[in-house]
Amino acid sequence: METPPLPPPRGSSAYAVALVCTGNICRSPMAHVVLESRLHAAGLADRVLVTSGGTGPWHVGEPMDERAAATLRRAGYDPSRHRARQVTGDWFTSHDLVLGMDRANMADLAAVAPDATARERLLAFRAFDPDAAGPDAEVPDPWFGGPEGFADVLATVERTADALTTAFGHQLSR
Repeated sequence: METPPLPPPRGSSAYAVALVCTGNICRSPMAHVVLESRLHAAGLADRVLVTSGGTGPWHVGEPMDERAAATLRRAGYDPSRHRARQVTGDWFTSHDLVLGMDRANMADLAAVAPDATARERLLAFRAFDPDAAGPDAEVPDPWFGGPEGFADVLATVERTADALTTAFGHQLSR
C-alpha cells in the first residue's frame, strides 16, 4: 500500500502532528510515546512536535490507562508524562497533520474541523502502516479486551511510527 503524502507544513516552525483516539488513554498516547521515541532516534525530535488527544472529555487530565502504560514499559518506553487531553476544532489550525485511530474518531474529527481545508489535514493513522489493508484501516480499541489487545496495538503503532518517521524525514529534508 502506498502511503499518502503529508500535508505541507504551515510555517517554518516544527511540523505539528496530533494523534487522536476516543479518550486519549490507550491508542493515541501509545502512538504519541512511540512516535516521539522514533523521531528522537532519527534526529527529528526538534523538527516534529507530537501531541495526542481524545474526541471525548471523559478522561481529561488522567494518566494513560495502566494496561497501555504497562505494555509500553515492558517494551522499554516511558509512559509517565502523559495526561489526557480533548481535541478541539482549533487543533486543525495549530497542527499540520491530524491522525485518527479509527473511523468513529475520523468522523468526530471531521465534525469539529472548521472547514474543508482543515479536513484535508485529517488522515487515518494507519494510512501510513505498511501492513494495513487500506487507507481507512483502523487501530483496534483494546479497552474492552485483555493484554494481547494492547500488545497488538503496540505492534501496529511501532510499525506505523517507523513509516511516519521516514515520511517526516523526507518531508523535512526538502
